[in-house]
Amino acid sequence: MIPQAQRFGRAAEVVLDRALDRSVIGGFSNIGYAVRSRLPHWPADPSPEALAGATAVVTGASSGLGEQTASDLAALGAEVHLVVRDESKGNSVRKKLQARHPKARFHVWRCDLSDLNDVWTLGEKMGSSLTSVDVLVHNAGALPAKRTESAQGHELTMALHVLGPVALTEALLPRLRGSLREPRVIFITSGGMYTQALHLDDLEYTQGKYSGATAYARSKRAQVELLETFSRAWAPVRVYATHPGWADTPGVQDSLPAFRAATKPILRDAAAGADTTVWLSAVQPAPRTATLWHDRHSRPTHMLPTTPASRGDRARLWLWVRQQLQK
Repeated sequence: MIPQAQRFGRAAEVVLDRALDRSVIGGFSNIGYAVRSRLPHWPADPSPEALAGATAVVTGASSGLGEQTASDLAALGAEVHLVVRDESKGNSVRKKLQARHPKARFHVWRCDLSDLNDVWTLGEKMGSSLTSVDVLVHNAGALPAKRTESAQGHELTMALHVLGPVALTEALLPRLRGSLREPRVIFITSGGMYTQALHLDDLEYTQGKYSGATAYARSKRAQVELLETFSRAWAPVRVYATHPGWADTPGVQDSLPAFRAATKPILRDAAAGADTTVWLSAVQPAPRTATLWHDRHSRPTHMLPTTPASRGDRARLWLWVRQQLQK
């Protein structure tokens, strides 16, 4: 039995954790990570060689959270495949990571994840080259200042955060299912999705005045709403989403300069931002699938009464995604 004092201690931690989460600033900032990671019941780190012999694929790996995730997965023993839009930049990052982890193996693959033709080509090449994939991290992202369309004419954030990742996952699904481990697919979402509901009547954001931040949050909401659908469609692969909190990344610096200027003292560094992604990739046993995570704990997918989607809404969203991915 758990001693009564320990039970009360754990209960107090849960109350504190939830208070940080609901306060947003407390939970999403470096304050939340600093407090939570020092609590007695903070989940243990994966073993130092938890990913020895594993193959990991990380998109958007040329900077920020993607680069940090690739580095931390390699530190746990994984062979890491960096998917980048700029191959020259990707090679520079590979050299930097190789110097940091001399015994690790890194590979660079060029792909514009918003371009479905590019994604399908990448999927064919990786499928032919790799015997299995154990971890797939969908980190690539963008927050455009004005409405931008992908090569296939889709609104950029929806193409990059939803359509491209689904297409790549399904191209690599035989390799994921061929894993001898507990294969995992992880979507890097955003706390901004808490502000948005699904807009099934305007998934391409053609109505009203366009806001890059709103489009970004809407596409991240779509990722989270589809977690259960992904888990059923891609079983036995585990599927997760994790939001990193407010991290000081090149993306934030370029796309949200006013936000960064106002919050810089409390922004997380890349290591704290990538922590839960790496933990989810390696912890054993694998956590329950179709869950949203932040700071090593599962989180509610909604904080506002106006954002929940019905089962029918999610089915309509999935049907739309399937239609867009028809070749």
